[in-house]
Amino acid sequence: MSKIKLETPFTSFRGKICKHTKIIYVERGGTRYTSQICNPRTKPFSAEELARQNKFKSAAQATVTALADPVQKAAYEVAFNAQKKYKTLRGYIFAQEYANLAQ
Repeated sequence: MSKIKLETPFTSFRGKICKHTKIIYVERGGTRYTSQICNPRTKPFSAEELARQNKFKSAAQATVTALADPVQKAAYEVAFNAQKKYKTLRGYIFAQEYANLAQ
């Protein structure tokens, strides 16, 4: 039976794959991830996109605030335990805060 030795073709690369590519290096948990963005965005964000981004940021900040406050966290835990849709408390709180911003 033959032996197979797997080798990584490269550990990292530098430079452009093509003239319009942006290469991103990220290290998370001791693992280095390399990715590329081909044809990056050149137009500025529209007003709708900026409003959506700000709404998402507001909901994320409200989630952090709710988790830091023991009274709010306890109230959300009671409601979270009564439902079956969301798997995590953070996801449930974010969904509720995002829905409150829509109104």
